[in-house]
Amino acid sequence: MEPLAEQLRPKNIEDFVGQEKILSKDSLLRKAIKEDNIPSMIFYGPPGTGKTTLAKIIAQKTKSNFEELSAVSSGIKDLKIIIEKAQISKRLNEKTILFIDEIHRWNKKQQDGLLPYIENGTIILIGATTENPSFEVNNALLSRCRVFVFEKLEEKEIEKIVKKAIQKKEIKIENKAIKFLKEMSNGDARVALNILDYAFSFNKKIEEKDIKEAFQKQNLYYDKDGKEHHDLISALIKSMRAGEENAAVYYLVRMLEAGEEPLYIARRLIVFASEDIGLQNSLALSQAISVFNACHYIGLPECHINLIQGVVYMCRNKKSRKLPDAYKKIKEDVDRYGNLKIPLHLKNDKKFVDSEDYLGFLPEKIKNRKYLS
Repeated sequence: MEPLAEQLRPKNIEDFVGQEKILSKDSLLRKAIKEDNIPSMIFYGPPGTGKTTLAKIIAQKTKSNFEELSAVSSGIKDLKIIIEKAQISKRLNEKTILFIDEIHRWNKKQQDGLLPYIENGTIILIGATTENPSFEVNNALLSRCRVFVFEKLEEKEIEKIVKKAIQKKEIKIENKAIKFLKEMSNGDARVALNILDYAFSFNKKIEEKDIKEAFQKQNLYYDKDGKEHHDLISALIKSMRAGEENAAVYYLVRMLEAGEEPLYIARRLIVFASEDIGLQNSLALSQAISVFNACHYIGLPECHINLIQGVVYMCRNKKSRKLPDAYKKIKEDVDRYGNLKIPLHLKNDKKFVDSEDYLGFLPEKIKNRKYLS
């Protein structure tokens, strides 16, 4: 049977829930849809916020052919097949919208493969990503697309979607269960509907305990305000800081199994390499960046091993907080004294270049400061 989330996918903008900022009546995107003048776009935001749904609505509203790829499981060969179809459609004066989910998973070569077909109008691209496109989408591709930021759905919006499902499926459910469901879904409509569907398959009258059990069976969840998320990343970092590698890899796997984005963890390793290891081993930063690149190019599920390697490496290094401590001290002086006068011999002025009067390098007022000891 078709999943509940798919059954309830809205077919028009009027039924679409959320994203008021980008879909208000006077918004650029709403006008572009109405005028059938759609640019290539990147939809950036958390899972379950309507990126795929809106792409399909746009295709339907503009009478465009809709082609869909997942960057996780597709590549250049799949793109070529769609391009051939789109070229035929173009000759028939038909538009083709190509929706690529998780577009940040494609490497530079794959992303570059889109450029000529966007340029000549063979396709209109709509890419969806949960990662900041400024970092994860090539500049050449990004410059040809408008970026629209999707926000996590509010609880009242999740409740509205859930109540539509309840009405459609004639589900009997306690108010407490609805409240718990909207809180635990963390702004993800797909999660809310999947959990509701799962609970309903076992119990035709759903109570709060049924929703709790469904969450536990479906996945290890983060709670509504992200506390579990923050607790786990804190536990991971503190375990690495203490060199407790068994605990660190445990919390790492907890996060991954809960659905955490690997690149988020990889970025935290990059921060850790400079913040907590620093000059004790300058190669730690290179290792962390290598882990990030591996996660970016390989993706799930194999990149889990790259992350374990990175976490264990960080655990086994000597630790030093000298760099962040130094930054804190320097910032205090910057905030306190403002724009202190730079010594003359350090200025970009030719008449001071040959001066032998090198009395110091810090401004006079803080000339004896020792930030790094």
